[in-house]
Amino acid sequence: MTAPSPVPADQTTPAALAPAWADLAGQQAAVEQLSRAAAADRPTHAWLFTGPPGSGRSNAARAFAQALQCEVEDPDRRGCGSCHACLTVAAGTHADVKVLATENVTYKIDEVRDLIALAQDRPTSGRWRVFIMEDADRMTERATNVLLKAIEEPPERTVWMLCAPSPADVLVTIRSRCRQVGLRIPAVRAVADLLVERDGLDPDLALFAARASQSHVGMARRLARDEGSRSRRESVVHLPLRVKATSDAVAMAKELVEVTQQEAASSAEVRNAEERRNLLRSLGLAEDEKVPAKLRHHVKRLEDAQTARNKRAVHDTLDRAMIDLTGLFRDVLALQLGTDAELVNEHLRDELASYARAASPERTVERIDAVSTARRRLAGNVPPLLALEAMATSFLPDRILDRRPPDHP
Repeated sequence: MTAPSPVPADQTTPAALAPAWADLAGQQAAVEQLSRAAAADRPTHAWLFTGPPGSGRSNAARAFAQALQCEVEDPDRRGCGSCHACLTVAAGTHADVKVLATENVTYKIDEVRDLIALAQDRPTSGRWRVFIMEDADRMTERATNVLLKAIEEPPERTVWMLCAPSPADVLVTIRSRCRQVGLRIPAVRAVADLLVERDGLDPDLALFAARASQSHVGMARRLARDEGSRSRRESVVHLPLRVKATSDAVAMAKELVEVTQQEAASSAEVRNAEERRNLLRSLGLAEDEKVPAKLRHHVKRLEDAQTARNKRAVHDTLDRAMIDLTGLFRDVLALQLGTDAELVNEHLRDELASYARAASPERTVERIDAVSTARRRLAGNVPPLLALEAMATSFLPDRILDRRPPDHP
């Protein structure tokens, strides 16, 4: 890999020197904005990080927290990544940096109230009390109103950081009181270079993963490191290519649900087992010991939380499959229109070229719309199999669709 050109002395910026920002691939503008704020004596007390999934909203918030708490004296060098404060923020153990995340559909109002109560305390070891709320768009209106009061009248030396896909996903009353940091989807090459430099991955595999994930850094890392994830993704993107009849479409919908359930289960299995072991250990029980009746409510609470999380994981994995299918049909459309755009599924170019020749661009656009409709229905709690069967029928060959009556579903 070609080494980057050295930065001239008169163009050196904190963003170019501070290791805390190294994981923010392709986000130079945001890094420079945050670096300047971290060097200020009194940065803005409330921030809103927005950007598409995979752009690194949470990573940017954590890097900013590192820079705010960094022990380096020179403000322009904060975010060193090696002092005690930087290391503990990165590990999630810094006493003055609290991260709130939820794997449920929405935040519970009690979670937000607990966070606000903590915000009243003064910093114990750092310069600031920092609160990072991931997926702030999952707050209910009641929870948002509770948080609004804390942001309107912030305690001294407290910094709030909210993360959401877009400014519109947060109530305007919150949005208007936050300084916004917009993140973008990084370039494929920037993500691939990050995987090579940070994780030591093979350059070709890193480039494949960066393309296949559509520049989603976390997903790219998982695809590059987990052969099972790569195999399941290949199963998903090949499904539309195999649809030749209505029976194939129904079978495809069923298989897609099963593949995503397997993906979610494989991600949750180890974590769930470890959480159960830790709980039993904290209760003074062996792993194979029967749980006494008076302690069963602890296990039941954990199981309920895991069930809710698993359900959310299936939804998120299915939504990721929809994104992969959208990328597939965009590749087909690019081939049909003769653009020079690099394909998301470059490794399937020959198969997609054959598929593109047998379909019209108009039908391809309809299929992209069908995938988008399925995503909206899934978000609206339509049963997955029902939503996917409706989508899959749009994947039938043009010669079959052209024979259908205009009002046929």
